[in-house]
Amino acid sequence: MSSPHVASIEPAVPRTYVGRVVADTIANHGAKIGIAWIALVACLCVFAPLLASSHPLLIKSGDRITSPMLGHLTQPDVILLVLTAVAGVLLCVKRMRPSRRFGLFLVATAIAIPLCLWLVRPPQAVVYEKYRQMEAAGNLEWAIRAPIPFSPTDRLRDMPNLDHPVPPDAGHLLGTERNGADILSRMIHASRIAMSVGFISTGIALIIGITIGGLMGYFSGTVDILGMRLVEIFSAIPTLFLLLAFVAFFPRNLYIMMAIIGLTSWVGYATFVRAEFLRLRHQDFVQAAVAGGLPLRSILFKHMLPNGVAPVLVSASFGIAGAILAEATLSFLGLGLVDKPSWGQLLSEAVGAGGGFYWWIALFPGAAIFCTVFAYNLIGEALRDAIDPHLKKAAQL
Repeated sequence: MSSPHVASIEPAVPRTYVGRVVADTIANHGAKIGIAWIALVACLCVFAPLLASSHPLLIKSGDRITSPMLGHLTQPDVILLVLTAVAGVLLCVKRMRPSRRFGLFLVATAIAIPLCLWLVRPPQAVVYEKYRQMEAAGNLEWAIRAPIPFSPTDRLRDMPNLDHPVPPDAGHLLGTERNGADILSRMIHASRIAMSVGFISTGIALIIGITIGGLMGYFSGTVDILGMRLVEIFSAIPTLFLLLAFVAFFPRNLYIMMAIIGLTSWVGYATFVRAEFLRLRHQDFVQAAVAGGLPLRSILFKHMLPNGVAPVLVSASFGIAGAILAEATLSFLGLGLVDKPSWGQLLSEAVGAGGGFYWWIALFPGAAIFCTVFAYNLIGEALRDAIDPHLKKAAQL
């Protein structure tokens, strides 16, 4: 007789190649540290107006309760908050394919960005000391301020008794720079430039590199020869010198800088994808897809790309770190964005006009650049170990 309490054994669901690589990468201790740091910096990027702002989060004056912080949100502030909320909702929805989640996020992005650019109109003239003066005069019943009650461009003009730069103290946890702005506030807001330069420029390079490399590897022949000549041309262009030439002759624009980095950094991704596609195009599943009459788009990007994209992810993690270093180098040389907080620009202020050295201005921005670049390198190393089975076997011996 069979026991009614015998548990049914369900067969294990096999993991895909990409799923195995992601799981092995996350299991790596170095990758966990890197992902944790990148997640922290990403949270600082999104919630920077809530964390560091001279405008109170809430105030009560008379019978009115208002939020000056909301009234001074810029268009990028609102876009980041809206897209983060959309991403959170999509992640919470169960039983949805990752491709569908990504498609819905792209649709939400395409809708949210034009709407925010059209509807959000922050005040042109900003008076940072207004609410400090109202509070000192007793015109506010109460005020709820951000954890760092200073905006990145607040020069503290209403505090002339301070001799800037000020070393770290209770009022300014990381001190102030030469113009009087709070360093911690500037570092939090500067994380946006670092992350956006890294992701957007690398995204541009990935799109170009995967497209050109996929066509070269699949068709080979004349297409491969023409593509390799294009690769040789772009590989000879020095990215940093091109950026220096641009900022010397044209107005400084962050989006143009990101485009230049992306347009000159796709060569490595193209060669990786070309090599993978040359290997995969003779595999049985690709030949079956061709014999089944599937369209070229489906063969390239649905069947071949998921099996050949893993090495590109390794290169992309190092590419993000390189883009952050390129922007920090420009800002350190004084060729970055004007009046925009940047880690490299802060680092350049460590040496004063009279030759004095301010250790806190050098230490904290330099540590932020180092930790961010190191985090991406840790993730890249973990990805490489997860992709290459020979490295994994060598580590186990």
